[in-house]
Amino acid sequence: MSTAILTGQPVPGSSIEADLRSLGFDLRTAADAAEAETVLAEVPGDERVALVDARFVGHVHALRLGLTDPRFPLAGIPGAVTAQPAGRQALTRAMARENSAGGGTTLVDSLADRILTALDADGTGVHRPELGSLVAAVPADPQARNEARQSVADVDDEAVRLKSAVKARDGFFTTYCISPYSRYIARWCARRGLTPNQVTTASLITALIAAACAATGTRGGFVAAGVLLIASFVLDCTDGQLARYSLQYSTLGAWLDATFDRAKEYAYYAGLALGAARGGDDVWALALGAMVLQTCRHVVDFSFNEANHDATANTSPTAALSDKLDSVGWTVWVRRMIVLPIGERWAMIAVLTAVTTPRITFYALLIGCAFAAAYTTAGRVLRSLTRKARRTDRAAGALADLADSGPLARGFAEALKKPARRLPGFTAPVIALLGGLAVVLTAALTDFGGPWPVVAALGYALTSGLAVARPLKGALDWLVPPIFRAAEYGTVLVLAAKADLNGALPAAFGLVAAVAYHHYDTVYRIRGDAGAPPAWLVRSIGGHEGRTLLVTVLAALLTASQFKVALTALAVAVALVVLVESIRFWVGAHQGGAPAVHDEGETA
Repeated sequence: MSTAILTGQPVPGSSIEADLRSLGFDLRTAADAAEAETVLAEVPGDERVALVDARFVGHVHALRLGLTDPRFPLAGIPGAVTAQPAGRQALTRAMARENSAGGGTTLVDSLADRILTALDADGTGVHRPELGSLVAAVPADPQARNEARQSVADVDDEAVRLKSAVKARDGFFTTYCISPYSRYIARWCARRGLTPNQVTTASLITALIAAACAATGTRGGFVAAGVLLIASFVLDCTDGQLARYSLQYSTLGAWLDATFDRAKEYAYYAGLALGAARGGDDVWALALGAMVLQTCRHVVDFSFNEANHDATANTSPTAALSDKLDSVGWTVWVRRMIVLPIGERWAMIAVLTAVTTPRITFYALLIGCAFAAAYTTAGRVLRSLTRKARRTDRAAGALADLADSGPLARGFAEALKKPARRLPGFTAPVIALLGGLAVVLTAALTDFGGPWPVVAALGYALTSGLAVARPLKGALDWLVPPIFRAAEYGTVLVLAAKADLNGALPAAFGLVAAVAYHHYDTVYRIRGDAGAPPAWLVRSIGGHEGRTLLVTVLAALLTASQFKVALTALAVAVALVVLVESIRFWVGAHQGGAPAVHDEGETA
């Protein structure tokens, strides 16, 4: 429920009351500041409340942007200010001061604008949406009112709303091949009362059907899979556009949108691998390799962004060059395409599925993603080295959470704090890399069932602890979490491949998928300012070093067939623990009224 308090004298012929009702507001009126304060006090504290000048002239969408966005406790536009429950106290204080200063006299200037000024003076964060060509004004006289009304008539409110529903920065394929019509699908959904979460779920179901079609292993199934994958991506774009079009943002929706994207893509990889197996071609190693590579790419993105979230430093020459290239139109699209963002990637997978084989599809995917990973990582390394950023405790804490260190690594980190202080600042990623390479290469170069991978995994736990023994504030310390991901996932992949048993790689695929979900969940909690998953969860699933050691021990003690069963059981156990806790947390946050968020999503 929402309540709008119209302040000041009503204007004959004004549409403001009808506009506010169309946005779901109940209306109350107040002739002066004293009456407005009284009415404000009568509105229940768990409701949104808005103060709107009765003389307001503007577009309905300007009011929608200013008064109904669920992400901000306080927001305002000229002539209107709103507060959600979290912002009511600040609004009430500002109203009391304005009433006291004004003496409760009949309003001449805009009370809403005075309240906005008072909130700014308090240092309270008030969101002011970018209106662009939309009009929002409180005219002082009839002539100004007529001019404002003419300005409203000159701008198509609905066209602006549709345009703003599309993400400002997106890939070439999405921008030119999907968004020109998906925005109209979003409007169609909005007019029929559909929610972004329903569209997100429809996208997931479509992708799962596409994976099932690919799993048939027939040419018709592959063609249908490619078509359905594109349809799923159209819906994936539509859900975000629907959220922006109707301002239906939510904590739960952001989580569903982000996690379902990963679930759809990796389920499709599994479907392709199953389809290839039906035709006598085992590509599970390629499917798992593609998932590992794509997940590590994302962790590079997440870690770099978190490390630089609030870093302070001089401008990097590399960043300056990037900005210069962005000023040349065609280079913008080339640079966005070569990182193989989700639109281009899914389009390539869909087309290759339909016209070639799963093996060719995975080869192209691995080559494209490897090039994209090398390009983006090299650029970020150069930025980090030339920028020499001074990172905050918050950034170091986020990187530590992304590292996913378990009891072993934490124990070693505590024991090695003093020697770690003597090491140069750039050593954390080097130590992590050496430990990770050692365990992956040892598993690859020795026979399955031997003891040496276990020894290397113990060394990996030690180096992992040393790498995180001091705060991750170095220029390249953001590389530590993706190195850990590559080491853990790579060890599982190599040992499953060395087992040389039908079913071992699919079991490894399931285990990596379950662990990757946990790592993505950690990212989205940090992005939503909800903190990392609880410590008991990380301990119960061992941390990255604990799981790596466990897998090497299982490979050393069990036969290949037993190892396959153990990997399957471990995958199920990890999946159950992380999914139950994740669902509990996100549903609880949604039902508990956590601030709505909307993750625009990474283009990769």
